[in-house]
Amino acid sequence: MDKTDKGTPAASKKPAPAAPALSVVPTGSALIVSGQGAHARNPGTALKPEWFEAIEVNLSATERRAATLGGRRTVKKEYQAAWLVKAVQCIDLTTLAGDDTPGRVHRLALKARRPIREDIVEALGLADAPPTVGAVCVYPTMVAPAVKALAGSGIPVASVATGFPAGLTPLPQRLAEIRYAVDQGAQEIDIVINRAQVLTQDWNALYDEIRAMREACGEAHLKAILATGDLKTLRNVYKASMVAMMAGSDFIKTSTGKEDVNATLPVSLTMIRALRDYGEFTGEAVGFKPAGGLRTAKDALAWLALMKEELGRPWLEPNLFRIGASSMLADIERQLEHFVTGRYSALTHHALA
Repeated sequence: MDKTDKGTPAASKKPAPAAPALSVVPTGSALIVSGQGAHARNPGTALKPEWFEAIEVNLSATERRAATLGGRRTVKKEYQAAWLVKAVQCIDLTTLAGDDTPGRVHRLALKARRPIREDIVEALGLADAPPTVGAVCVYPTMVAPAVKALAGSGIPVASVATGFPAGLTPLPQRLAEIRYAVDQGAQEIDIVINRAQVLTQDWNALYDEIRAMREACGEAHLKAILATGDLKTLRNVYKASMVAMMAGSDFIKTSTGKEDVNATLPVSLTMIRALRDYGEFTGEAVGFKPAGGLRTAKDALAWLALMKEELGRPWLEPNLFRIGASSMLADIERQLEHFVTGRYSALTHHALA
C-alpha cells in the first residue's frame, strides 16, 4: 500500500503499548491461560484531512500481500490449538436476527461463558482458567437480557446501534438509540456510519456524526462499522478508517454482516495499515474488528496471522482485536476436539446454544 503524503506526524509520540497479560501458550501437552489487560480509550484528534487526502492504495499489491496469509503462514498441532483458543477469546459472539428473544440471548450467554466443551477444556489443560469469549453482541432491546445472563462473568455486552444496518435514520434518533443501549447496560456500542458521507467525501459531516456518537456512548467503548462492502474502493476504506479514528472510535470494524461483501483480507489489511498510520501520528492504540463472512477456524487463523504480522503481539488480545462471528465458534470447537482426540466429529455436535 503506497501513500504519496502522510502529512506531519504529531510532535510527540507515546511508546507502543506493552503486550497485555493474557496469553495462551503451548507447554508440553497443555495450554496455559492467564489474565487480561484493559484497552485505553482513543481520545481522537481534530479532523486532519492532510493525513489521508493524498492516499493511494495499490490494489494488486494489497491482494498479493493478503493472499500470503492463508498459505505459508500456518501453525500446526499444539500451536494451532493455542491460536484457536486465542481466537475464541477474541470472538464477539453475536445474534442479530429479527426473531431474537430473551431466551435465545440467554442460551447464547451460556455459550459465551463456556464456549468450549468441558471435556475439551480439561484435555487442553485449561480447567483452572477456562476461556470465555470477548463479548456478546445483540440488538439494543436484547441488552438487558444479555446483561442479566452474563452477570458476574466479566464478559461485556456489546450492542449495535444508530439505525443498524443501514445507518440512515435521523441523527437524533441514532444518538437516542446509543443512550438507550448504554442505559440498559451495554459496555460497547457498534455504530454504523453513513456511507453516503464517504461516497461524497463529506469528511466534516462524517467526523461530526461519529464524534457526537462517541459523546453519546459515555464510558462505553465505540466500535465504528464502516460497511466496507458499500464503500467501493480501498482508498475510501482507508479514508473512512482515518476519519473514524480521528473522531474517537476505539475500534474500527469492517462490516455489519448484512452487505453483499463483508470482511475480506484486502479490506482488513487496508484498515490495519490506516490503524497503524494513525498510531504513528498520535501514539494511540485503536482496536480492529472484522465481521461478516468469517465462519471457519481457518478464517480465524488467517486474521490472527494478519494482526500478528502487521501490528504485533498486543493486537492478539480481545482489548484490541475482536472477531464478529457466531458459526465460527462451532468450527473452532470441532478443530480443538480433533486436536484432543484425533477424530473429527460432525459439526452438528457443536451447537452454539
